Amino acid sequence: MAEPSLPELEAQRDRLYAQLSMVGDFRRGSVSENWRKCGKPNCACAAPGHPGHGPRFLWTRSAGRRKTAGRQLAAAEVGKVREEVARHAEFTAIAERIVEVNEMICEARPPAGTDAPPVPEGEKDIRCSLVVKWPADIPASGFAVRLLVAWLGGWGRRLPRRSAGLSAGSAIGSRGGG
Repeated sequence: MAEPSLPELEAQRDRLYAQLSMVGDFRRGSVSENWRKCGKPNCACAAPGHPGHGPRFLWTRSAGRRKTAGRQLAAAEVGKVREEVARHAEFTAIAERIVEVNEMICEARPPAGTDAPPVPEGEKDIRCSLVVKWPADIPASGFAVRLLVAWLGGWGRRLPRRSAGLSAGSAIGSRGGG
């Protein structure tokens, strides 16, 4: 099967963006149903075979390094939270597919203004540069620039400070240069 053309890939990416916009509200995590025994010897839950008090619904999610966050859900919000968690899985699947299609677009798009030969099969392509045009309507704060660079994979060196000439509307670095 032949690989899709660049216009077909761009159309596929546009369809994925449209799907992404239709996802709606979502949240990470999971919803669990728990039953507990209170520990009182005269309570009905102390009897053998009794499931305990409940159900108690908990929404939990990852909150960083080895930490979880959560809260107990009211009975009225259990269905809503379960739907939102399911939509997060849908969002993640679409976002991963967008990344795959974008990578195919990047491979299919010829470099601008160069006639570089293709990399032979089995060899690594070490040519890599990145220039990002910073939008003029967004302040180029140090945090925003570092966040963008971290998301893009970083340079492996310190970034220039704003006082070193980085301002709104300016280009941000090149991976290959110093």
